[in-house]
Amino acid sequence: MTTRILICDDSSLARKQMARALPQALQGAVSFATNGQEALEQLRAGTADLLFLDLNMPVVDGYEVLECIRAEDLPVLTIVVSGDIQPEARARVRKLGAIDFIRKPTDTAIVLRLLDQYGVYRPGELENTALRDKSLTTDSVRTPDISVSLSDYLQEISNVAMGRSSDLLARLLGIFVRQPIPRVAFIANSELHMAISAAGDSDTYSAVCQGFTGAGIAGEALLLFADTSFQRMAEMLHYDNPTDDTVNVEVLMDMSSILFGAFLKGLGDQLDIRLGLSHPQVLGQHRHITDLLEHHRSRDEQLLCLEISYALENQDIECDMLILLTETSLPFLEQRLRYLVD
Repeated sequence: MTTRILICDDSSLARKQMARALPQALQGAVSFATNGQEALEQLRAGTADLLFLDLNMPVVDGYEVLECIRAEDLPVLTIVVSGDIQPEARARVRKLGAIDFIRKPTDTAIVLRLLDQYGVYRPGELENTALRDKSLTTDSVRTPDISVSLSDYLQEISNVAMGRSSDLLARLLGIFVRQPIPRVAFIANSELHMAISAAGDSDTYSAVCQGFTGAGIAGEALLLFADTSFQRMAEMLHYDNPTDDTVNVEVLMDMSSILFGAFLKGLGDQLDIRLGLSHPQVLGQHRHITDLLEHHRSRDEQLLCLEISYALENQDIECDMLILLTETSLPFLEQRLRYLVD
């Protein structure tokens, strides 16, 4: 009997990539869910034997799905597919009952190996040959009819890049970094402060920016660090005098180096380009966000804004990163999207 497969991910691009990674013989038995609540409804109805589960989703996330599966003893095997590659994330999903973990973006060879390992599907000689010879194509494999928008594409590649930067930060600090859902917005420069979700009316921040360019793409990375977080972060980074105000700039530059470097490397790898970075520049300290972003107000250009709000578990630390892509980057990004989904 064919194994019934459920793919649960809020990203249409991720659902499409996961479905494409499955062997043709199983694709007729695939269903989809866009969040954990939809997945649980299908699992309770007994419509799936194997679940490929994302972690960072709205409504009900992957961790909550795993908790419900265990609490309700739902008869399904679960493999987590996530951009959150922190060792602690892998350990937590294992404890909650997931049988394995696949890092995004999905690798067909890994999927087939796991299907074989758990007795779901045995690849034939033709598939084994194709996996060994990367020059062979898979044009005969039916692709699910899932449309992918540019916003969804940007959110998904941001999710994967965020996973890399969070993993680096988690390893350096020995702490778990909670993964938000990246926010994507098309906004004017003058409205940039309105796109930032982390700031309150009375909050003051310090900020550093760093420009980047690549073949067909250009932009700016911006890190906004809450002033109330400096001392605790200095302690976690083991500075000698964490209460000294002079260490604030060091904290700001160290955090930007960690997060910008890993995130932009992850973004460039997925876009198959090398991004060159300019020198980081401190925009200001102990000021409201509208003041820190004053240099953007005089420019009329529309921006693609990617926002990631990093949250360190059980720590009162606020850190917001913006990736601002120029209008001139749109043609390249749209071309990359067409290449992925065709």
